[in-house]
Amino acid sequence: MGIYGYVRVSSIDQNESRQLAEMKRQGIASSNIYTDKQSGKDFDRPSYKKLVKKLTSGDLLYILSIDRLGRNYNEIQDEWRILTKEKGIDIVVIDMPLLDTRLHKDLIGTFISDIVLQILSFVAQSERENIRKRQAEGIASARQRGVKFGRPIKKPPENFAKLIKEWERGNLSFSEILEETGLKEATFYRRLREYRISKNKR
Repeated sequence: MGIYGYVRVSSIDQNESRQLAEMKRQGIASSNIYTDKQSGKDFDRPSYKKLVKKLTSGDLLYILSIDRLGRNYNEIQDEWRILTKEKGIDIVVIDMPLLDTRLHKDLIGTFISDIVLQILSFVAQSERENIRKRQAEGIASARQRGVKFGRPIKKPPENFAKLIKEWERGNLSFSEILEETGLKEATFYRRLREYRISKNKR
């Protein structure tokens, strides 16, 4: 029997130390702990895919909480069934002792586990939707205050018109005008198009 652990955080700047510490406390070898730094919206995660390929019947998988497995209600249900029924592994959810498939092999135990799994899956997806809603509200509020998102717009130099004339006359090569303006090729053409539109409106 192989004993494995799965750890997930939503982004690269989040800390997975608590989950890793729990896995070590359960006696899981570092080589058997699989970590993803990715959203739980689906199961298209590189380390998780490697883990699932590794798992065989009789293996034991630890996760800290159900939302570390995922945050999509239907996909959590489906994945749990694939792991426990099709692959024949046991799962232990450390923060929820009722979700320990080693202990609930009878009909009543399975029924209770299924109910708990459905509730926790619902909560996991609800939390994800609330997080997204709060993020959207925060972004909207920031935009109303004039906060701009994304890369700052690269403006052409003040002598852009003069440099364009020199370039059009053949006095500057394309590489030279890029160097003089400090713009990349795609940005240069955007600013050139804007300049010509503005010039034609005059």
